[in-house]
Amino acid sequence: MNKPLRTRALFTVSAICMAALLAGGCASYSITPEMQARAAAENPAPPRDDDFPAPGSATWKQGAFPNLEALRAMRTGMGKDQVRELLGFPHFSEGLGGVREWNYIFHFRTGAGPEYFTCQYMVRFNADVLTNGMYWKGPGCADLLRPPRVAAAPVATTPSAAPATRTTLGADGLFRFDGRSLSDLLPEGRRRLEALASDIRSAGPVESIGITGHTDRLGSAAYNQALSLARAETVRDYLVRSGVPAQAIHVQGKGETEPKVQCTQPAKRAELIDCLAPNRRVEIEVFVRR
Repeated sequence: MNKPLRTRALFTVSAICMAALLAGGCASYSITPEMQARAAAENPAPPRDDDFPAPGSATWKQGAFPNLEALRAMRTGMGKDQVRELLGFPHFSEGLGGVREWNYIFHFRTGAGPEYFTCQYMVRFNADVLTNGMYWKGPGCADLLRPPRVAAAPVATTPSAAPATRTTLGADGLFRFDGRSLSDLLPEGRRRLEALASDIRSAGPVESIGITGHTDRLGSAAYNQALSLARAETVRDYLVRSGVPAQAIHVQGKGETEPKVQCTQPAKRAELIDCLAPNRRVEIEVFVRR
């Protein structure tokens, strides 16, 4: 090999390794139960506020609005790909090989219009590159992950409520592909939600409204759980904007756990996606006072 060719080959290998390092390292390996147990048993000292990077030094200074269910799914013993699937890439430039810490800037709505508050979130990794600690900076930030209180849905036999009216909206007609926020609602989806809000307002005094999101089985269970809850919350937010009382609404996401149809694996993925469409849905139950 002459010198120019050898130089180009070395540059190509370096570029490939650099890309691998950015993704988590040049070497690939399997996460064993022993490695996960070791990560869970470790108890590193929590960081001080000074250990968190200054927000102004972030690569992505705008931060993100995370899904609380995705944050609740975080555990020790997770690999970087699993963390990335739940939270996305870190918002700071964390370096290349051997990175043992990821940092994020997360915003959370206060419920008062567009207002929000900001927290910093740190994920630490051990020598096996598995999570062994997750930490917050900011007053009240750690309390965000306490399980939400879910009001028990009234049953149809209670004397104070009429039988529930159930409405099922297909997610494909409500949201853009893989969408979950108000900005992802399709025009037809907005019309259907506005019609539903009008029906609820004209039905009489509302006792309670239950909104449940569902997904198909494509994707990981954690991702589907977070997606189903986010879509249910978006439907709630739209109904509240349309005059439905917020205090009467409770939401939940059930991910892929309650499919309406079962589909065999066809030759084409598009056919499977079409077959699973009934599973991608948002169900609304409305109870009104007698």
